[in-house]
Amino acid sequence: MSTSLDNFSKAAQSGDTYVLPPLPYADNALEPVISAHTLSFHYGKHHKGYVDNLNKLVMGTPFAGQSLEQIIMATAGHADKIGIFNNAAQVWNHMFYWNSLSPNGGGEPPAALKQKIEEAFGSVEAFKQEFATAAITQFGSGWAWLAQEGTKLTIIKTSNADSPLTRSIRPLLTIDVWEHAYYLDFQNRRPDYVNTVIDKLINWEFAAANLA
Repeated sequence: MSTSLDNFSKAAQSGDTYVLPPLPYADNALEPVISAHTLSFHYGKHHKGYVDNLNKLVMGTPFAGQSLEQIIMATAGHADKIGIFNNAAQVWNHMFYWNSLSPNGGGEPPAALKQKIEEAFGSVEAFKQEFATAAITQFGSGWAWLAQEGTKLTIIKTSNADSPLTRSIRPLLTIDVWEHAYYLDFQNRRPDYVNTVIDKLINWEFAAANLA
């Protein structure tokens, strides 16, 4: 799978068919924070389900064979295409989430990213607190994102399948706060899931590679 945003979704396509790209690590590599049991359901059932649904929905339409990004931008905000949007966006969001995590994550960001974070948030610790707050307070299902708007970093949260792509904002990292992302391991303790992911698994190298 690509390690940066450019041409990111190519790994999800084989001709006109959308496929489930392999995880960038073994299904037990994120333990003990995220269990292999959770990954087997989240990746093998939920993510795969979005891929399968997308293939069914775009078959025989002009969207077949388009990149995920093209489909997302063309269908966002169109009520008659909400099914296509939701499934395409969730395929993309989940690919991005898997790459936002690393078995060797956490710690300090690379120098260039750290400088950007300090310019925007004052310190890495202040960023972590604000990022965690965004993820914890997202009402219902959705995502928290570290993103780049112009030259400045920002934190946004989106509901359901929405992403920064629909706002022409460049995502750098994300945390999935749909319940299926954490409930088997953390039950209703979303704050514990969010804070542990940020401390132990967040993939700073991926975020740095995504900087414009």
